[in-house]
Amino acid sequence: VSGSELIAMNEFGLEKIGVKRAGTICLLLDEISTLKKTVSKDTVTLIEHSPYCFGKILDYLRLMRLHKEDLIDEPSRPLVCDNQKNRFAKVVKYYFPGESSEYILGVG
Repeated sequence: VSGSELIAMNEFGLEKIGVKRAGTICLLLDEISTLKKTVSKDTVTLIEHSPYCFGKILDYLRLMRLHKEDLIDEPSRPLVCDNQKNRFAKVVKYYFPGESSEYILGVG
């Protein structure tokens, strides 16, 4: 059961997946209700493992390390395919919050 499926469940759905006790169903419905109130589409983020994005991030961080050791010139920011730019920014902002993401994305 995915997160969005769980949030959409009612007592009949819980019974279909094997929850039988009335008290347990009530507790789950209460928690589902709480989730519905606190979670919006703006705050839910699906972070998938993207080998492409992680490869770009790791390459950049490795090059920056070599630059700090004065072994190479300062590297340019990662060049990301147009169809991966949104995913790349989302992954960077998730794993490197705040100023760290700006360091990689070159923003700010």
